[in-house]
Amino acid sequence: MRKKDVVMNTIIGRGAECSSDFSAEGSVRIDGCVNGNVTITGNLIVGATGVIHGDVAAAGAVIGGEVTGSVTAPEKVELTATAKVIGDITTGTIVIDEKAIFQGKCDMNQEVSSKRPKPSGRALRAGKKSAKAAIAEALKEVEAENREDAADEATETKTEEQ
Repeated sequence: MRKKDVVMNTIIGRGAECSSDFSAEGSVRIDGCVNGNVTITGNLIVGATGVIHGDVAAAGAVIGGEVTGSVTAPEKVELTATAKVIGDITTGTIVIDEKAIFQGKCDMNQEVSSKRPKPSGRALRAGKKSAKAAIAEALKEVEAENREDAADEATETKTEEQ
């Protein structure tokens, strides 16, 4: 879901409250409060002040506010730093920012992920080589630190003897 592709068909503004299930065609932005299930045919954006107490179904969702209920979005779910989701998420792709709060389980739709190309044998071997190189480099660093520590101890011993 690219932001430039999203055209908002419906906006529930800050301070507005919907006390029943809400459904709409196209994309929707919610900055107010919905006490009920939300069903959207397009993409859903829940702003930082948006609150939903119910289940959410949309093609894709960007959540910056609070959702208490399950979220189903086959394309993608993105939780921004201000998001708080208490409930399960079912999606093909998920992005969770560092400060987001998510309590529940995530189902990544195994059918969607099975379409990912498998790495070739050559790519796997290259990954192993780079991992081996990283381990060798780390071992060299540890050996260098041990030599420095031994040299420091030898210097301290000579100083104490004098």
